Amino acid sequence: MTAQYSKIKNIAIVAHVDHGKTTLVDGLLDQSGTLGERFERVERVMDSGELEREKGITITAKNCAMFYKGTKINLLDTPGHADFGGEVERALSMVDGIMLLVDASEGPLPQTRFVLQKAMERDLHISVIINKIDRPDQRIDEVRTEVEDLFLDLSSFLGKEDQYLDFPILYASAKNGWATLDPKVKTENLHVILDLMVSDYYPSPRVTEGPGLQLLITNLSYNSYLGRLSIGRIQRGSIKKNQNYTLMGESKPTNFKVSALQMFYALGTTEVEEASSGEIVLVAGVEGVKIGDTIVSVDKLEALPRIKVEPPTVSVFVSVNTSPMSGREGEYLTSRKLEEMLQKAALTNVALQFNPTEDPKVFELKGRGELQLAIVFEEIRRAGYELMVGRPQVIYKEENGVKTEPYENVIIDVPNEFVGTITETLGRRKGIMQGMNPFGEGRTRIVFDIPSRGLIGYRSQFLTDTKGQGIMAAQFIGFKEYAGDMLGRINGALISDRSGKATPYALFNLLDSGRQFIEPGETVYEGQVVGEHSKQNELNVNVVREKHLSNVRTAGKDTNLTLPPIPKRTLEWALDWIDNDEWVEITPVAVRVRKKELDKNKRSVVR
Repeated sequence: MTAQYSKIKNIAIVAHVDHGKTTLVDGLLDQSGTLGERFERVERVMDSGELEREKGITITAKNCAMFYKGTKINLLDTPGHADFGGEVERALSMVDGIMLLVDASEGPLPQTRFVLQKAMERDLHISVIINKIDRPDQRIDEVRTEVEDLFLDLSSFLGKEDQYLDFPILYASAKNGWATLDPKVKTENLHVILDLMVSDYYPSPRVTEGPGLQLLITNLSYNSYLGRLSIGRIQRGSIKKNQNYTLMGESKPTNFKVSALQMFYALGTTEVEEASSGEIVLVAGVEGVKIGDTIVSVDKLEALPRIKVEPPTVSVFVSVNTSPMSGREGEYLTSRKLEEMLQKAALTNVALQFNPTEDPKVFELKGRGELQLAIVFEEIRRAGYELMVGRPQVIYKEENGVKTEPYENVIIDVPNEFVGTITETLGRRKGIMQGMNPFGEGRTRIVFDIPSRGLIGYRSQFLTDTKGQGIMAAQFIGFKEYAGDMLGRINGALISDRSGKATPYALFNLLDSGRQFIEPGETVYEGQVVGEHSKQNELNVNVVREKHLSNVRTAGKDTNLTLPPIPKRTLEWALDWIDNDEWVEITPVAVRVRKKELDKNKRSVVR
């Protein structure tokens, strides 16, 4: 390796979504000299996935390594969205300290509390960076007080007041590449953050003394040359290339030989012959490995406790595509290939659970939320698969004979004029208001506890209700007593009653019936949902009807027909919109909504 170091620090950067984690990591990699002069600068370099770049969010936790003042810093960039909380919990098992980012305007939000509590439970060293202090609507003093209150609340709850009474607070503008100890003093760089990372505040890796290797697998990767790679931190002993070790999994132990050994180096990896306790390594040569397994010495079979994460709260049924257009747009259509892809997704994400069902064509996938599941299906679709997905359902539990369901804490920031609309809508969805306070200029912050099913299908409506000016963040808080029956979508669907190509003439004459989802020229089939009815019941419609030609001409009748724009048919939109008797048909080319029963004569229009 080109850099020498005498100390190791394992640190994760955590925050709520969009508070600037990945942008800060960009700056730290650059200013520590890790990237080098020849590296082509890219924004959010750690968000390497195609979907991450499209959506502007971090989906999977990623490792990188920096070298600063004789210290190697193994840095983890973690997701901020609540649906990917399993990634954060997994990442925290590899580090000894975290840097908690908080937006200087928005302050602590639900995911901030979640990651902070998980870090405290693991006795990690914690520092706080109040980011975006150059925002015109910054509330630095108020946010600092809110952070201190959050620390006091959580440390009292966990009985660790003495441990977390004092913690460093830094101030930064990650986008502009500077940080400071005093918000009134602007600096030229991020060196105060780098200096804190290599200081004695963050301990060297906590390891176990004694003979024999212990390495807990916390992530999986794949290399086309080396095959499957197991990623984890060495808790005890050392590991050598070309030596034999034992994998302690859920079934019987299996022996294997380490064919390659790597460490993280800058944004990539480097080959090494040996690695010692405290290091984060990538091991090749072990097959059938799962996250949570332990690699140990052959003569000392002592496994570490498996990684435990919060349980899934949402489940969805996934099926092979059985629509009349099946096989036209995708490469993989069989249940066997779909099952392999779903198992692979659950293998690399500890927060997902995969189960077969009695129907060999249908599988069940459980996760933390709609977005997490939508990301999985989007990746499967882009790999060339065709599939169908049902409406996400919350997972109920029976506790002492009482039916319970998952609840979420929702924090909403909206302009004052939308407060009435939001409180009324969430009230209908069984939300219970916990607090309402003025927030900044002309805005209000409202806090609700609400059943998770009350949020299914609400996010797109929320953006419409607040004209895109609202901010909503939710966090799972546990199971509470079942809140009673709740309406899903209020309006019915417009359903095509025959197959063919949609015509402008037919769509124009159906404008009064409701909002349309298709454009002229699209091929449709019987049972496909082509729009949302303006009334509560369903309506079968003919969208392929053509204008009859005659020799009678009337002035103004043959002008071009103008149709309103249709909503963007994304996977998230479709999962939000559908009801229990519908499927979302997903192919590499299109996202469609269809009825489970396609024949109009076998379907009731009454909801």
